[in-house]
Amino acid sequence: MPDESVLARAARILRAFTPDDPELSVSEIGRRAGLHVATASRLIATMVAEGLLERSAAGGVRIGMRLWELAQRASPTLGLREAAMPFLEDLHAVIGHHVQIGVLEGGEVLFVERLSARDAVINVTRVAGRLPLHASSAGLVLLAHAPHEVQQRVLDGPLPALTPATITTAARLRGVLAGIRQQGYVICPGHIHPDATGVGVPVTAGTGPGSPVIAGLSAIVPNDGRAPAAVPALRAAARGITRTLLAATPARG
Repeated sequence: MPDESVLARAARILRAFTPDDPELSVSEIGRRAGLHVATASRLIATMVAEGLLERSAAGGVRIGMRLWELAQRASPTLGLREAAMPFLEDLHAVIGHHVQIGVLEGGEVLFVERLSARDAVINVTRVAGRLPLHASSAGLVLLAHAPHEVQQRVLDGPLPALTPATITTAARLRGVLAGIRQQGYVICPGHIHPDATGVGVPVTAGTGPGSPVIAGLSAIVPNDGRAPAAVPALRAAARGITRTLLAATPARG
């Protein structure tokens, strides 16, 4: 790509890192970014000098603290995370397992915060990690209230199975989304892991009917049939997050 800008190449380098691969060799970064190793090495050296990347003691390369600092400062989800954290902490104390909050981003659910416990049931979610909308409880809540074109794209696309319980047909997905809009929550037993159940509720931008849904709040609990007990606590926390966001929004006169 001879006409590609330096910035575009740098972006490809950053996208080479994943939650499963936070540290990579220069050659692996070059391979994933589609860059000649000499080009990758030169750009990486510049990005290290600027603090966007850093080299580890083992000789690998990882995301730098300066990039993390800039991302935190400018994050569009910063207000949501700050509003949600006290309620996540209370919810975590009540439920005793994983609690998390995610937003719709690029056709997936992007998790912006999560609290966990050492002995909690298995959970594949990570902060800044993503999951398919059709497979996760937070994702399904977001999808149920997403614009029509987003819903249609997911319904038309492949619905890969993560377990035998994952939703894999458009007909079943339509039914689940309609149920979420009607009852205000979703329970997903074994959709991502056979031992875990996701329970999700929407977080809205306002308290009135038809208020836009801005996030999905969920808990991951054991797949033992007791997941419905988490719904009231999740709903209360979601309402608290909404009130906190509204209180922090300057009044328009």
